[in-house]
Amino acid sequence: MKITKLECIHVKPRWMFLKVHTDEGIVGLGEPIVEGRTLTTETAVQELGRYLIGQDPRRIEHHWQAIYRDAFYRGGPVLTSALSGVEQALWDITGKWLGVPVWQLLGGNTRDKIRVYGHFGGRTIEENNASAKAAIERGFTALKTGPGGVWNIVDSYSKITEFVERFASLRQAVGNGIDIAVDFHGRISPAMAIPLCRELEPYHPFFVEEPCQAQNVDTMVTIARSTTIPIATGERLFTKWGFREVLEKQACAIVQPDVSHAGGILELKKIAAMAETYYAAIAPHCPLGPIALAACFQVDACVPNFLCQEQVNLGEGYLKEPFKVVDGYVALPTKPGLGIELDEAAIAEKVFGGDWENPRQRYPDGSVSDW
Repeated sequence: MKITKLECIHVKPRWMFLKVHTDEGIVGLGEPIVEGRTLTTETAVQELGRYLIGQDPRRIEHHWQAIYRDAFYRGGPVLTSALSGVEQALWDITGKWLGVPVWQLLGGNTRDKIRVYGHFGGRTIEENNASAKAAIERGFTALKTGPGGVWNIVDSYSKITEFVERFASLRQAVGNGIDIAVDFHGRISPAMAIPLCRELEPYHPFFVEEPCQAQNVDTMVTIARSTTIPIATGERLFTKWGFREVLEKQACAIVQPDVSHAGGILELKKIAAMAETYYAAIAPHCPLGPIALAACFQVDACVPNFLCQEQVNLGEGYLKEPFKVVDGYVALPTKPGLGIELDEAAIAEKVFGGDWENPRQRYPDGSVSDW
């Protein structure tokens, strides 16, 4: 079997789907993307085609090594994300060729179903609570929210009390049986993250995600040691090497690699194994489309230290058979490869030019803030 073509499709709201074609008619699906830099990533994918076309797609580890190491400049968001989407598609091809789900090729399932969490939010406490209850009615038993907005390095304590009041009301509204994670999204400084975590502790968050930017691991260690809330991070880290220092210094209890950024399916399994040696869990990051989610499920199925899977779309309007949440879980995928089939007619209506850009946030004085 030989690879014949790499086809990228820009799909609303901000995603890019990849089809890797072969001379045997098997087409592999992947989702390579850097949000806000989709056209750049597409160029990187097509550049990889110069190496991949004519190759046997089943030599997945060999191709990963060749793409990553032949580049000379290793890693980074664009090159690693392009590699990640291609790697997903190669696993999809191999699983389809063998007639088995990808998780079967990675050692078999360690669980019978996969827990997922939903997102919610609202402008007021009442809207926020109503949104959370609506997500619970859709079947979720774990949710994620965040303080949002613009936070100065040292900000008014009223920002902390305002969010804590929202969270306290939410906890009372949904009870202790629902797990609620909080995403700081790297936009809060350590000076504000430490007291915010302290004030949230009585309401038992599931975890705090990206309490600060991930470039300074020692700073994250300081935050992790200041709170009893489990710390999660990793959506902006690439490959196993990006997670080494975070794990060695025990900066987090939960790693969150992104299957479309960190290196692909097998790389996430390797990162999970690294985390296992530090008694850390893995909760893959996935604010992307249903192909990336399907790739995450293959990892979730087979790693022993899996915690919970992020999702923003279960495939409605994109897949012929969207995933379904029942009592907080989706069923173990059993079809070959990634186990999904695109709804081509529905996707054709969502194709666009790929010119989506990240939102820009500014402080009141006009200076640039993290988003």
